[in-house]
Amino acid sequence: MDLKRRLAEADKKYIWHPFTQMKEWAGEKPLIIEGGEGCHLVDTDGNRYLDGVSSLWVNIHGHRKKEIDEAIRAQIDRVSHSTLLGLSSVPAIQLAERLVEIAQLSFCGRGDPAWSPSDGQAHGPAPADALPSRVFYSDNGSTSVEVALKMAFQYWKHKGVEGKNSFLCLNNAYHGDTLGAVSVGGIDIFHAAFGPLLFKTFRSPSPYCYRCELAVEYPGCGLACLEKMEDILKAHHHEIAALIIEPLVQAAGGMIVFPSGYLKGARDLCAKHHVLFIADEVATGFGRTGRMFACEHESVVPDLICLSKGITGGYLPLAVTVATDEVYNAFLGEFSELKTFFHGHSYTGNPLGCAAALACLDIFEKEGTLEKLAPKISLLEERLSALSRLLHVGNVRNKGLMAGVELVRDKETKAPYAWEEKMGWRVCYLLRDKGILLRPLGNVIVIMPPLAISEEELGGMLDAIGEAIKECCE
Repeated sequence: MDLKRRLAEADKKYIWHPFTQMKEWAGEKPLIIEGGEGCHLVDTDGNRYLDGVSSLWVNIHGHRKKEIDEAIRAQIDRVSHSTLLGLSSVPAIQLAERLVEIAQLSFCGRGDPAWSPSDGQAHGPAPADALPSRVFYSDNGSTSVEVALKMAFQYWKHKGVEGKNSFLCLNNAYHGDTLGAVSVGGIDIFHAAFGPLLFKTFRSPSPYCYRCELAVEYPGCGLACLEKMEDILKAHHHEIAALIIEPLVQAAGGMIVFPSGYLKGARDLCAKHHVLFIADEVATGFGRTGRMFACEHESVVPDLICLSKGITGGYLPLAVTVATDEVYNAFLGEFSELKTFFHGHSYTGNPLGCAAALACLDIFEKEGTLEKLAPKISLLEERLSALSRLLHVGNVRNKGLMAGVELVRDKETKAPYAWEEKMGWRVCYLLRDKGILLRPLGNVIVIMPPLAISEEELGGMLDAIGEAIKECCE
């Protein structure tokens, strides 16, 4: 038996794949990747595929990026892992300093009203203790969210405020798959099965303008979804420790792009009603929306910001939760007071991951990654506009290089394809035959390539998407 066949059989025999119906997988020929270069992946048959979803939204600068490869090799020659429990490490310190510098440069002077969560008062330009300043390491997006939730809960305890034992989140939200993250999620197809295991939360309407929960139209609605959020906060702010939100784009919810002003409005409501603001930038951070952090677009400074995915350029698992000094200082006290944040992971601050992240950030600066995005974003928006005219494309949406193309059975009524028809998957399987790897979210074709993608590669991918939609839907 040749190696490729043996690998395929071993995969089906031993691996349980995430978000995959394994009964169907058993009847498929698995695509097995053995190499990568630039924005392409290579399978065991030598076929090349454009990585149109950045290997699940993590790759930034392309595969086999020389600078990141070398940084990891150099760190291996020093030490591959040591704990942060009672010790520190060179790359963990350097990365934390670098992230705080970048975050403060991104958020300082953005015009966000500074306020103390304890009194909810706005006092003008943000003081130092209201800016991201303290880095807590973990392993992935879900754990960065767990950290933020626990910090927010414990913050209020240390401030002497009792009763803030719940959270406010959005419908269509996705913050990860650990139980705390699922509790603040809002996608029933992923989360409903675990209902008995979850803690109480409050849900506000999703700002999903194409399929508005409130049956109104933007901009005439005056952001009615924010009014509903304020209704919840007015009634329950004494129970709510924090609002958690994916800034500007609900990614796993279907690339739902917020209407202008919604994010800033939500931040202001948190200040008004004495509630912390957690920005889950796991998917939106590191340039995906055209700026380093999505919150920058509306001059929003979070109390806690969750980062992962692109932090290492798609090389190694690493995550951070960055807190303000206002939050951090609430945990300071005598040993006997037990104000310590009792949370940690075996691989917290892993030196290899930190080294990769430092190299990733160096590339942002050296190659002017953010500065080069504008023409790519313009090209994407131009081609999305053309796709929107197709008979079975109900809606297109994007922020930066994060985009979704929503397929519908009937454009006039917005009637969707039935889930079991797997129309999004049918389009993506056809694109695979054309040398492009995409992964849908139901009927939404997700477009989220590496930031390093060339305009030629991006244009070719969008042309192929249009052709595949026509072949499958018309």
